[in-house]
Amino acid sequence: MSALAPTLEAYFTDRLQAQRQASPQTIVAYRDAWRLFLQYVSAATRKSPAQLDFSDLHAGCVANFLQWLEQERHNTVRTRNARLAAIHAFFHYAAYRHPEHSALIQQVLAIPFKRYDQPHIDFLTTTETEALLAVVDRSTWVGRRDYALLVLVLQTGLRVSELTQLTVGDVDVGPGAAVRCQGKGRKRRVTPLTPATAATLKAWLAERPGAAHQPLFPTVRGGPMSTDAVQWLLTKYGKMATHSCDSLAHKHLTPHVLRHTCAMNLLTSGVDITVIALWLGHESLQATQIYVHADMAIKEQALARTAPVGETPSRYRPPDALLAFLASL
Repeated sequence: MSALAPTLEAYFTDRLQAQRQASPQTIVAYRDAWRLFLQYVSAATRKSPAQLDFSDLHAGCVANFLQWLEQERHNTVRTRNARLAAIHAFFHYAAYRHPEHSALIQQVLAIPFKRYDQPHIDFLTTTETEALLAVVDRSTWVGRRDYALLVLVLQTGLRVSELTQLTVGDVDVGPGAAVRCQGKGRKRRVTPLTPATAATLKAWLAERPGAAHQPLFPTVRGGPMSTDAVQWLLTKYGKMATHSCDSLAHKHLTPHVLRHTCAMNLLTSGVDITVIALWLGHESLQATQIYVHADMAIKEQALARTAPVGETPSRYRPPDALLAFLASL
């Protein structure tokens, strides 16, 4: 066995788990990145992963791997950068344990992250939200569970990982109703619940009795729901809702879209952006600024303030379709 294998094992057990106490999500993400990287290098060098050494993981190999991710696997730039972050983290650790490979390690660490355009923020309108909730069959146990889950995430903006980790003891539906969760960076936060959301969860808890440590939204077998299960039910209800709301057919419905919807509802209601950042558990205000850019109402208000004196601000209206066709001849 080469020096690479025991160093990689020590990185995951000693550095990530024992020293940094990284979250399970971080460990899984780094594990998947390295498993994919080792499989790629193994196929390129025709060596088993246990036989690979630091010399096989040179900067050129890492660059080829990143290019392969984008061109062959059709990964996005954000996924490419996430894989590179996992590689960089290990090489930072290896620099202290293997100074004899310092030149190779520095070359790998010099590989930059790729810049990318900020994606458009998708969120649901009030009509789309009502259509989504309306298609849930609340006459069944699964339907009532899904309805409570959707109502909760639309009001609180929880991440899907936070949502699936909720237990019965994390919810308080009495006076001062709130939900407690542990987000990124092991930060605990408490989000208040509206009377409507609290009433929905109170009805669900009455039907779903259990110990405080048991999952709030269990599967039919009693275990916690997976993130894939949440995505599956969103896809199912999204397709059903398109029959009553055509605009949903043009949106890729994901748990994060519901999180965006919560943020946009808070913003349009006049909630300060600093409060929204605390509400969503953002590390900095920069992550919350995307919602300000996505809100056309705020931009139109700014435009109205710059209108010339004596003129009534108005929004552009396209010409009549028939007249526009005749004008184009």
